[in-house]
Amino acid sequence: MKILFTSVGRRVELVQAFKNAADKLNAELLIYGADISDTAPALMFCDESVIVPRISDPDYIPFLISFCEEENIDALIPTIDTDLLLLSNSKDKFKNTRVIISAPDKVALCRDKRFTADYFNSVGLLSPKPVDDINDYDGGFPAFIKPKDGSSSINAFKVNNMEELIAYARQVPDYIIQPFASGTEYTVDIFCDFDGNPIYITPRIRMQVREGEVLKTRISQNEQIIDEMKALVADYKPCGQITVQLIRDEKADRDYYIEINPRYGGGAPLSIKAGADSAEALIRLLNGESLTYQDKAAIDGAVYSRFDQSVRIE
Repeated sequence: MKILFTSVGRRVELVQAFKNAADKLNAELLIYGADISDTAPALMFCDESVIVPRISDPDYIPFLISFCEEENIDALIPTIDTDLLLLSNSKDKFKNTRVIISAPDKVALCRDKRFTADYFNSVGLLSPKPVDDINDYDGGFPAFIKPKDGSSSINAFKVNNMEELIAYARQVPDYIIQPFASGTEYTVDIFCDFDGNPIYITPRIRMQVREGEVLKTRISQNEQIIDEMKALVADYKPCGQITVQLIRDEKADRDYYIEINPRYGGGAPLSIKAGADSAEALIRLLNGESLTYQDKAAIDGAVYSRFDQSVRIE
């Protein structure tokens, strides 16, 4: 089996998770890593590497299609936001390679945060109402301003008054503004089969975050969050992995949903380590197996703390 990760970058833990899963299954697996730079650290942990055009390059998708056909790649797994819609719209052009990405209309609503909030509301979930013009904002303070198609918490700011909001509105390109939801921040790692049926739903608390990526996390098998995610999945029908972020107001016992990332999030390997092994599940699905929902597969209360490590590339 051959799996290609695009924009593999620093996703060492994710690559290792798939290698560990293959060892556990006694499966022969070759992992290909694609990136625009040959100094991307995760490439050192892949079996094969390939340097690709930038995502903005018109040759990016044709290059991937040709490469996957030449190398007989079984599955392509995207890892960053910027190529998700491109790949979703092009997935049918990959003849013998399964692109692990959800439907284009679902990916599109995730990439524009204005649509994401409306979508949460449409499936019965609470989400702070966004506006895209400072003159229309009447949601009070504190508030939150961020790019409508942003990621990794870049240009995302909490603001405490109108003066701060005006200043940041000049700085943040193509912004949205939402009331600031206060409470415990969660990420939910969700893995589904190719028809959108859930296999793993794993809520975890974001105990500490740096530049949008979790540093410390605790698995928290909250029944209410799991039930809410089952309702979302029933409509969204994800293909493979998605991550959902929310704020849990413990006093009001309410969950305010913020965003959906239809890919492996940076902290997804932590749910895998805790027992919700989506890497193993994906290999089994690619081998033609049928899988059923595994309730609370990850160890409740397990805490993971991440660290940086270097690798010599030359």
